Amino acid sequence: MSMGSMSGQMDSGNNMTAGGGSSGSGSMLDRLKTESAHPGACIFHCIFKLAAMFMYIFGGWFAKDGNGRVSGANFITVTVICILLLAADFWVVKNITGRLLVGLRWWNKVEGDTTRWIFECADTLPNGSTIQRNRFDANIFWTVLYVTPLIWSGLLFIGILKFELGWLIIVCMALGLNCANVYGYYK
Repeated sequence: MSMGSMSGQMDSGNNMTAGGGSSGSGSMLDRLKTESAHPGACIFHCIFKLAAMFMYIFGGWFAKDGNGRVSGANFITVTVICILLLAADFWVVKNITGRLLVGLRWWNKVEGDTTRWIFECADTLPNGSTIQRNRFDANIFWTVLYVTPLIWSGLLFIGILKFELGWLIIVCMALGLNCANVYGYYK
């Protein structure tokens, strides 16, 4: 199911603040507290992405030895931490935040020599109650989902210009995992 076909379902979501009016102003944290049905899921949807980007961008500082050169052991440590953060982000987005924030889930099932993609849209919960979609949560989910690969693409371009081929391992892993989530949720 594509994002366009879900827009009608999300319009009925809760987009009101505690005071009863629609809020277009205020800090993002205030809006998260008042407008989000799942503020924790919104935070986890962003936190692993931001942590991986932070480690990639500033990891070079942590990886330098006493002489100002990037140490091999420190580079490996930063790379492993980034990849673990990216893997945690992939799993959280695929299995938790997609389900909570927009009611979607996907996975890939291998059957012998064939691979089958399975896409779910949960309109009802197992107990029979319906899922209340929230426009604020959906906006956070889709914006972050689509903007993240663009940022990593920019970092790939910068890494190529700087000819830092070792650090591009992290960027390629980030692009692969983020694009897999974009493809899965787009479908």
